[in-house]
Amino acid sequence: MDLQQMRYVVAVAETNSFTRAAERCLVVQSALSHQIARLERELGARLFDRTSRRVRLTPAGAAFLPAARQCLEAAERAAAEVAATVGEVRGRLAVGLIPTVGAVDVPGALRDFRRRYPHVRIGLRVGASEDLAEQVRQGTADVAFLGLPTTVRPQGVAAHELARGRLVAVVAPDHPLAGEGAVDLRTLASEVFVDLPAGTAGRVQSDLAFSTAGVRRDVAFEVSTADLLMARLVAQGLAVALLPAAFVPQLPGVTTIEVTDAPTRVEYVVWSHTGRTPAATAFLEILGIPDPGTEGRVP
Repeated sequence: MDLQQMRYVVAVAETNSFTRAAERCLVVQSALSHQIARLERELGARLFDRTSRRVRLTPAGAAFLPAARQCLEAAERAAAEVAATVGEVRGRLAVGLIPTVGAVDVPGALRDFRRRYPHVRIGLRVGASEDLAEQVRQGTADVAFLGLPTTVRPQGVAAHELARGRLVAVVAPDHPLAGEGAVDLRTLASEVFVDLPAGTAGRVQSDLAFSTAGVRRDVAFEVSTADLLMARLVAQGLAVALLPAAFVPQLPGVTTIEVTDAPTRVEYVVWSHTGRTPAATAFLEILGIPDPGTEGRVP
């Protein structure tokens, strides 16, 4: 059994095709099929069911796949660690981020990182703060940008606070409240809202703020990311939103209003304090965190 055979298995499992897997691995299909058949003989079990129409994992293949991925990741980490000892950063960098990052110009940071470390492959994933923190804890993400209420701290990861700021109301330019210098939550409660899905950290923070103010609101629209879709709904006058002030300048065609009793959100960058990769350390340096090991760890 060798790493190349594992790469072939992973490629077939991900493409559901020996032909596409061979193209991905830059080998002829016969060579890939031969190596997988050789591995199956060594294991004493078929890894794939093959028909003229499809390829799918057998139970044995499904059991083998996670371990194969772990072996490949471990080999890649080992190569990256060796490269780092001679001053070269290689490998992969998995970055998670919430849709409303405002404290850091993430594309700009990645541009600078890519210029300095061109041999690192970068993967981006967008999600909710709680999901991204869990990915960092599990090691599937190297670094993540989170947004949390002031009452919550990232758990089980190393964390660095980037910024904190209050939320603002976002309305259409012709909305009756657009000319107001400031409003309170009680005034906003009569409006129809667009917000993140119930249960996410951002949504919980806003729901709790209205509840504390003694009012309820109508969230008629839920979107998975606070991006252009949310801005379009607001710009069309279908709803209003409550968003971080630092993020709103990225949204076109909307007007912001200060909210006198709005909650405050804290943005963090987090990483694993048990197995930081050279690429993750290099990216944190780009962000201005030169020695991540000195940052506070949250048990």
